[in-house]
Amino acid sequence: MNKRYIYAGVGILILALLIFTIPKYFTGNVTASGTEISGDIEKLEIIHFHGTNQCSSCIAVGNLAEETINTYFSNELKFGKIVFKHINGDLSENSELVKKYEVTGSSLWIGTYYTDGSFTKEENINVWYKIKNKQDYFNYLKGVIESKLSGE
Repeated sequence: MNKRYIYAGVGILILALLIFTIPKYFTGNVTASGTEISGDIEKLEIIHFHGTNQCSSCIAVGNLAEETINTYFSNELKFGKIVFKHINGDLSENSELVKKYEVTGSSLWIGTYYTDGSFTKEENINVWYKIKNKQDYFNYLKGVIESKLSGE
């Protein structure tokens, strides 16, 4: 077989793969690691609630969560599929959000908004056990977020 035909075939195959896979990443329907986002999910709201005076562990939970999201989910942040916030629960202007999530102290919460208008919330206490190992924290929270985005 002629080498030109082989190169042309490989080139066409690569071009087809690019045409059919890359647009998903630009629409925000697939995470950078390839997890497909469920059509039922409108957005995830990930909130680090804290008090005015924070201990080093409280600060670490929030900073590591923010770094995880910025590192692995920048596309989802850009398209509004993920919203991340640090919220001081001691401030009166945040009282509505504190009530909505039923926050009792420093914590990391994931709120899931669905396209049908429903909402669920979940406190993630496991992140506290991961703060001593940055990569372990990243891997754990990344997996939790991908699971939520995929509708699991």
